Amino acid sequence: MLHAHLVFVTKYRGDLFGAEHLDSLEGIFRNVCADFETELVEFNGEGDYVHLLVIYPPKVALSRLVNSLKGVSSRRLKLMHPELVKPAYQKNALWSPSYFAGSVGGAPISWVRQYIEQQARPH
Repeated sequence: MLHAHLVFVTKYRGDLFGAEHLDSLEGIFRNVCADFETELVEFNGEGDYVHLLVIYPPKVALSRLVNSLKGVSSRRLKLMHPELVKPAYQKNALWSPSYFAGSVGGAPISWVRQYIEQQARPH
């Protein structure tokens, strides 16, 4: 099993997420991970970004997992929270097209979990 620390930021670093949005995102991410036979070990975030710690088997291409996590979460979160849908004349992307993915094989998993847990959620 491989471990990866993922960070996704919102389009234009917009401050979009409150605690309710982050709770919804966590559930969506867990479901997507289950579909890929991976595990979301830790999740946290703030208004404009999220951190995920995932464990995945070598048969899973990390780029495919990330694309699914971002695509599915964007669609489902906007259905659950219509206030996140932009007017028709604006691009309706939730996430920036880029992302951070770091292998955490060399770092103790407990350290990475602690780091992600310490990322403050809005009240």
